[in-house]
Amino acid sequence: MISKYFEKLNDNTIKCTACYRACVITEGKTGFCNVRKNENGKLISLVYGKPISICIDPIEKKPLYHFFPGTKTLSLGTPGCNFDCSFCQNHTISNCKNINLEKQNFVSPKEIIALAKENKTPSISYTYTEPTIFVEYALDIMKLAKKEGIKNVWVSNGYMSKPVLKDIIPYLDAINVDLKGTQELYDQLIPGIDVKKIKSNIKTLYKNKVHIEITNLLIEGYNTTSKQMQETIDFVYSVSPEIPLHFSRAFPYYKLKTIIPTKLETLKLAEKLAKEKGLKNVYLENIY
Repeated sequence: MISKYFEKLNDNTIKCTACYRACVITEGKTGFCNVRKNENGKLISLVYGKPISICIDPIEKKPLYHFFPGTKTLSLGTPGCNFDCSFCQNHTISNCKNINLEKQNFVSPKEIIALAKENKTPSISYTYTEPTIFVEYALDIMKLAKKEGIKNVWVSNGYMSKPVLKDIIPYLDAINVDLKGTQELYDQLIPGIDVKKIKSNIKTLYKNKVHIEITNLLIEGYNTTSKQMQETIDFVYSVSPEIPLHFSRAFPYYKLKTIIPTKLETLKLAEKLAKEKGLKNVYLENIY
């Protein structure tokens, strides 16, 4: 599948414009996500129609608590991601190291719609990895879903480019953005990411009336001081005090196996600070 999200540079070198990483890709190579490849000076999606997982989930698992609560959603995601989070819980599918993409079964957008209708799910969620890296596939499904009256949901790190954001907004009904914390946190655990761009995208989504909820994973020793938590809280409040904010508990995992599970008192402090600020919908996740 040839993508439109690229710019030609020189000598068959291209720049991917799907996300703010803006990978410069030489002939025969892929970008950071490992699934967007330069073939003969064109950007090819290696995962179009190749979901690694398709499941029926409660919408609250995304987590979305204020969008069609109590319903199920058809969830899907392909291999690959434009982040390599040290704490990633889906790293076996996000980094593609042990996945043969050529052997992945092809599932067309029409087949995804048929599955949603068969299972009577009022929404389809693009999740598990980062939907930006399979945006061409997601968009084709989203357009068909819109015609069928099925809602579209993204679970995202929020690092999509402006062109991608512009293209998805007309078809996007809800999104949960994983705002991981301060710039310091990104620099330590997900280098090369500019948190200001994520925050800008959140503002754009809100202004365009996409239902938005935000998840903030609290990792002891990285983003759990009162000052660090307050920065995230203040930002969410500045967009709207109505936006649901989910503070999520972290556990030792992947490259970050030396941390302790987030203390319950840390989560309670985050909740207290958020409510004192004036946020109206604050939730604690992964505590049971």
